[in-house]
Order: sequence, then C-alpha cells, then structure tokens
Amino acid sequence: MDELQLKEMIRSMLSEMTTSPVAPVTESVEESPVAQASPHFEESSIEDGMIPDITEVDIQEQFLIPHALNEEAYRKIKKFTPARLGLWRAGSRYKTQSVLRFRADHAAAQDAVFSYVSDDFVEKMGMIPVHTTAQSKDEYLTRPDLGRIFPEDQQAIIKDRCRPQAKVQIIVGDGLSSSAIEANLADFLPALKQGLKVFGLDFAEVLFIKHARVGAMDHVAELTGAEVVCMLVGERPGLVTAESMSAYLAYKPTMGMPEARRTVLSNIHRGGTPAVEAGAYVAELIKKILDNKKSGVDLKS
Repeated sequence: MDELQLKEMIRSMLSEMTTSPVAPVTESVEESPVAQASPHFEESSIEDGMIPDITEVDIQEQFLIPHALNEEAYRKIKKFTPARLGLWRAGSRYKTQSVLRFRADHAAAQDAVFSYVSDDFVEKMGMIPVHTTAQSKDEYLTRPDLGRIFPEDQQAIIKDRCRPQAKVQIIVGDGLSSSAIEANLADFLPALKQGLKVFGLDFAEVLFIKHARVGAMDHVAELTGAEVVCMLVGERPGLVTAESMSAYLAYKPTMGMPEARRTVLSNIHRGGTPAVEAGAYVAELIKKILDNKKSGVDLKS
C-alpha cells in the first residue's frame, strides 16, 4: 500500500466517524517539516522555519505556577538561585517546556565535555599549543593520570618556547569544558595582564594544553622553573552553565604535591564572577603568593 492509498483509507474512516465532509486526498505539496512536527505552535512563533531557542529563556525569570499564593515572594527567591524552581507540572510530571529545557541544558553540558577548543581560537589568542599524554577524549576522561604529564616531544616544546625561571607562567587547559575557555579567556587575559602591570609583574608566553588536568601545571613548573603557575581550566559543566572556568594558582608546584597547596578561584562565567573581574582579582592573588612565597591553605594561615 502506497502513501496515497493509506491517506485515502484514513479519509474514508474519518468520513464514517463524523458528519462533516472530509476533503478528498489530492497530490498536493507536502507540509513543511516544522508544521508537521509542531502543529500547536502559532505561526507567529516560527521565523524562517525555526522555532524560538528555548535555552534563551532566563530560568531565574521564568515562573510557571498558576494562581500562586505569593508569586512576588516566590520570584524573589528565584533571584538568589539558578535552581529550577516554580516549574509546575502536568499531573505528576513536569510540563513539556521544562523537560525540553532540561534536555537542552544537558546536551550543552555533554557538548562542552566532548568538544574541543578550536585551533583558530588558540591561534587568535597567541597561545603555544601542546598536549598531554592522553591521545583521545575517551582516554582523557578514563585516565586522569595521563592528563597530568607530557610526552617527551611536548616537554621539549615547553622548555624551548617558555621563558625559564619566570616569575609568572600562565597556562590554559581545555579541562572538562571547552566552552568555558572560549567564552571567558578573551576577557580574562587582558584584565590579568593589566592587573599584573600595576604590581610591576608580567607574563610572556601562554601555554594551551589539550587534554589537560589540573596536575599538568605541576609538570610545567618542573620543566620551566616558574615561581608561580596560574592555570585556567574549564570546569565540569552542569545544568546551570557549561561555561564555567576556574583559575588554579600554586607557588613552585611539584608533581605529586598535595592539592591543599593550590589556591583556587572557581565559577568564572557570566552568571558567577565575570571574566574581567576575575582577571583583576587573580592578579592580586599572584602578587600575594609571590610576597608570601606560599599558596593554598598555607597562604591563609
């Protein structure tokens, strides 16, 4: 049975079920895929064959509870958290809009983990590209130890291209979110450089490390003899944002050192600490670490 015969059968069955006449099947042009898939969208909501991007909705502004007892207080609470409050339900389940947004945010988080920082971006930022011993994304995710060390050819590049015994060495690692690096670095680095100049400090070469774990900064320090190493790395993405970056700082880090020796500034993104503000603050942290010659929990004591 071909498509035309199937449509004719459906028309016949509908004719028997209703008193309203059903128009005969004709060989007309098929409806657009958008119209067939989404018959309940109003025509005004579709532009050039595309429906609105659901991820552009600000969750902290979205309020779906009908006839709330105190909507004003509820909205005030939402201003203090990106949590998914006030979503309402259809029976015992979330509404379709909320489910679609959840799936979209989850997909963005997965993309941030499995995608790579583009070569064009690395070149545009003037960074020196190197990679760890991890050979693939799967190996990087399942073997964290391989993301902390460099093969011999990459060690040679680091020694040759980076200034030895530098006061400050800046490193950028893709980490668990390539999106975080591309979203924040262009604003962060100029602010950091400007902040360091105020203290009479500067940095030269910036390393970009593919398949990087935080511990890679320790190996770089041993290869270059840098006094303070600052590593910018993409954080593990969540459903709130996939663009969060962290800055890890350490005074003369060594391979195998305890994590307590690192000073960390996390949640660098539009909804957290803005990249420009974070760059200026990290400059102050670097100056403090150099003055005290210690970092991590020792810096607070």
